Amino acid sequence: MSDRVVGIIFAGGYGTRLLPLTNTTPKPLLELKSDFSILNKQIMDLKYAGIKDIKLLIGHLGDKIKSKFGNSYKGVNIQYLTEKKPMGTLWALSNALKHIDCDAIVRNGDVVTDINIKNLIDSSRKGDNLVVITVTKMQSPYGIIEFNDRNIIDFKEKPTLDLFINAGVYYIKKEAFPYFTQNYNKNDIEHTVFPVLVEERKVGHYYEKCFWRSVDGIKDLETVRKEFDFRLETPWGYEKTIVNNDKYLVKELYIKKGFCTSMHYHPSKDESMHIMDGEGFINFQGKKKSADKGSVIRIEPNKIHSIVALDNLRIFEYSTPHPNDTVRVEDYYDR
Repeated sequence: MSDRVVGIIFAGGYGTRLLPLTNTTPKPLLELKSDFSILNKQIMDLKYAGIKDIKLLIGHLGDKIKSKFGNSYKGVNIQYLTEKKPMGTLWALSNALKHIDCDAIVRNGDVVTDINIKNLIDSSRKGDNLVVITVTKMQSPYGIIEFNDRNIIDFKEKPTLDLFINAGVYYIKKEAFPYFTQNYNKNDIEHTVFPVLVEERKVGHYYEKCFWRSVDGIKDLETVRKEFDFRLETPWGYEKTIVNNDKYLVKELYIKKGFCTSMHYHPSKDESMHIMDGEGFINFQGKKKSADKGSVIRIEPNKIHSIVALDNLRIFEYSTPHPNDTVRVEDYYDR
């Protein structure tokens, strides 16, 4: 079996619920922060999962997407397949699959998520399912009221429910491609191919607890932009500045399973790592210190180290106020 996987991104929608923004900007190019769009994040996530070839399925204002990314972006080969008029996700995807001869990662172009694509690929390859659909827990669009016979006892503002929805990222094995070229009465994959494969028990699911949002409207875009305030994207995940003043610095680090930071040190910064979730270790040039949930690890200035995630690792870093104090000794990524 080939290790090669091609990325496919649906990037042709009109984004009518995001008007007037999408009158002049295709939805995938809406910015999460300055000069960093939804599509920027999606492409870079695929790149750092090891994907070197991506097909963008474009339509509305597709020339602007071509102009932005060209045929090669950050070392990734980009190919465009243009939909002249809306034909639905089934037509767009079946057309794309004709041009590849390996497994594919398929993404909805309006989903912003920290799902670990590399882990999705690795786990999907091991299973027997022809398609793996990522799922996420549903957030209620309304506040929830709890009450007894006499009183309202609680009010929860739009809580996360114990129900799962389609997260819009799919792993599709090459053996499943013929299912996408059959004749169906409808034109989207959710009402055609997927039900057939589900009936044959050939669809699996993938879930991990992480940030996820589908940018369907203006409020969704505002929510995502707020998440990306003071957040720096990295090959291994992200780091987000929470507090930065003249007394101390607080950051949230999110390191995806199977990834690690560069080998680096801080000339002045004295930091304390509080492990909030996950499992990993800190590599002090060959000497390992466990970094499991609940543990606290101090890293003194000039101590060369790398943080390694054995599971998705979330860390609160408390340190002296030296925000730009990193010297890389060895980097493991083509940034």
